Amino acid sequence: MLFRTLLLSGATLLSTPAFAEDAPAPQQPAPAATPAPAVPKDIVVTGRLDAARASIQPSLGATTYSISNATIQALPGGDNQQLNQILLQLPGVSQDGAGQLHVRDDHANLQYRINGTILPEGIAVFGQTLSPRLVDRFDLRTGALPAQYGLRTAGIIDITTKSGFENGGELSLYGGSRGTIEPSVEYGGKTGSTNYFVTASYRHNDLGIESVDGSTDALHDQTNQYQGFVYLDHTIDDGNRVSLIGGYSDQRFQIPNPRGLHPDSGYNVGGVSDFLSDDLDERQHERTAFGILSLLHDAGPVTLQGSLFARYSSLQYTPDVLGELLFNGIAQAAKKQDFTTGIQMEGVYRLSGAHTLRGGFVITRDHGTSRTTTQVFPVDAQGAQTGQPIAIADNGSATEMTYSVYLQDEWQPIDHITINFGGRFDHYDGYRSEQQFSPRVNAVWALGGGFTLHGGYARYFSPAPFANVATTTIAKFVGTSAEAPGSFGDVPFAERQDYFDIGAEQKIGPVTIGVDGYHRRSRNLLDEGQFGAPIILTPFNYRRGRIDGIEGNVSYTHHGWLVYGNIAHAEAKGTDISSGQFNFDPADLATISRQYIYLDHDQTWTGSGGASYRFDRGFLQDSKLAASMIYGSGLRRDGAVPNGGKLPGYAVFNISASHKFTGPGIEVRADVFNLFDHVYEIRDGSGVGVGAPQYGQRRGFFFGISKSI
Repeated sequence: MLFRTLLLSGATLLSTPAFAEDAPAPQQPAPAATPAPAVPKDIVVTGRLDAARASIQPSLGATTYSISNATIQALPGGDNQQLNQILLQLPGVSQDGAGQLHVRDDHANLQYRINGTILPEGIAVFGQTLSPRLVDRFDLRTGALPAQYGLRTAGIIDITTKSGFENGGELSLYGGSRGTIEPSVEYGGKTGSTNYFVTASYRHNDLGIESVDGSTDALHDQTNQYQGFVYLDHTIDDGNRVSLIGGYSDQRFQIPNPRGLHPDSGYNVGGVSDFLSDDLDERQHERTAFGILSLLHDAGPVTLQGSLFARYSSLQYTPDVLGELLFNGIAQAAKKQDFTTGIQMEGVYRLSGAHTLRGGFVITRDHGTSRTTTQVFPVDAQGAQTGQPIAIADNGSATEMTYSVYLQDEWQPIDHITINFGGRFDHYDGYRSEQQFSPRVNAVWALGGGFTLHGGYARYFSPAPFANVATTTIAKFVGTSAEAPGSFGDVPFAERQDYFDIGAEQKIGPVTIGVDGYHRRSRNLLDEGQFGAPIILTPFNYRRGRIDGIEGNVSYTHHGWLVYGNIAHAEAKGTDISSGQFNFDPADLATISRQYIYLDHDQTWTGSGGASYRFDRGFLQDSKLAASMIYGSGLRRDGAVPNGGKLPGYAVFNISASHKFTGPGIEVRADVFNLFDHVYEIRDGSGVGVGAPQYGQRRGFFFGISKSI
């Protein structure tokens, strides 16, 4: 039942796949019944502990879409894709450049969890820290979230990892267009009371970042990426389990070049004033390492999980000093590092048949450092160069502490109705010190006949991403070619949001139809933009914001068939820039202070869909055919006012075919992305906080082979 929409405690849920088989031929009566083999105790204990862990944080009225590893494998590209590309197949998820995505027209504001434990935020722009190869299943939760979810609330991406059990694994080699080569290995197993799973991969291609000119082959755009992941768990006894998770990624990117441009700035370096844009050599290096140690305890009505977590990340931007000075008047070498540690404790107490209490707390410490050396020209009052480049060092560091606590009650007053209510309190102390109590309430009504309604309200509190807050000392750059447009800028505020959500679902045999609408009002709405030379996103606020939308989905699953479609309509606006004002042109600030404008990442219509079929007999047995598509009506660009225009819409189609040779354990696949070679622009370089133009991937042919080991 691939992408089938179900309802679980009022949550819309895209289920894991289970390709149906044709009905078997009638069997002759068995001479005698044979008792079913006993399930090994360790499997029973593991399954019960997995269920106990999941019970700590159910969806409880939020809108939830789930994808299993088997679902990922059925999509074009399988687990050779980046995780963000798989998320684009879910309702209300729209793509942006540099691997970014938006859930319900929010900018980022996503929280990742691994086996229920929060993965702290890090510094990353282009790279994907997590690979689909480690995923057994993941859930995207959005809407009016229960009280256990806070700080990052546009979407919760909760990953359940592969954990091993049967000794075995897979070797894989994937490659194709634009120099793509991607070997990988994964292996899992069991020894005594310990399960383990490891995976590692390497990716090289010539399209690390979206092309800036829409050409088939981007110029200066190679990437080399290494990723590794390990999972261990040990069952101490029937009610206790300890687990360890670790991951590492090292990703290098060339920044793609426009073709055939020459500087017209009038700057010169030692008498040199010309430079061909084809020859620029800018690079970015992103690294992440994380670890999570968890203890799960389950005893009767009480289940507890405590976790210690840590994450280190760094981003280093290396400029082309001569070229950037001549084109932009600034060349900045930058390195940002961030190290986060924390503790998370959550639990559930089953008070009675009508009441289930859940509560917990999270404490994190985040320390960041920034080191920049900027080459700039001294200039006069009219902006004309008055001397050769000078170097300005601008270094800083800061620490942020965050404290969160929540309590809620899942109450079933009568049959078919469940109400979940509670609240959380969040406080942070970093560049600012702010706090908020946030009430939450959800209600689910199962009317019968496969029809269910859910609705909820959530108060949200989202501090700016600490690692991305700008630490530039603007006074150092007065009288240089890097002088900011303004002289004043507030530190970003936490966003405070009221969120209302209502939805319905109807199941009719193999068909499921769902619809969900939301209404949001924000104070100090958070957004992010690229300001300055390094490719680093910096948060800022609109004093007031509003985002409204509706999304629908439909799916059909029967006898190996899957057909699904999603469509979403949204509108996101903000007014009056209230932080980081020095980054903006004074005329734009004045316009935005007088009226609402669209957010740069607003997209009116977003859609996705696909179909998959698995053959279960004949010479095509164990073969699969699949197709997928994404649609966008276009992100914003500048018009009569900032973000007043929009880019043209696009639809991109992908196809896939695969076959598994069961005997030797070999599977082969072929994928075509952007089947019709549609040239489409994700960004055109204009808009509030938008950097360079970015185009979607052109048509590509890819092939893979994997072998079970």
